[in-house]
Amino acid sequence: MIFITQLIYIKPGKEAEFHAFENQAIPLMGKYTGRLVQRLRPTQETYVAGEEKKPYEIHIVSFESEEKLQAFFKDDTRLQFKHLKDGSVESILMFKGEKM
Repeated sequence: MIFITQLIYIKPGKEAEFHAFENQAIPLMGKYTGRLVQRLRPTQETYVAGEEKKPYEIHIVSFESEEKLQAFFKDDTRLQFKHLKDGSVESILMFKGEKM
């Protein structure tokens, strides 16, 4: 089992486009053993500190294996909507790890 943590930074004014992508991509994860562990949206009140700017969202997801994760990334349905992600996301800082 692998875990992915993503700090997602959105282009200003592109939130709706990002949500349109997520509404398509998140349900597809289950097809590849993916699971949305947490989806967090920090607010100014809950953001304590950091050298980088506050991310729009933080996602923690899990997949059975790296192969399942890569299959999800290559899913044809996901790729049909990937332009929404590309048009709305400024950057993503992604960490891979294991549960300890």
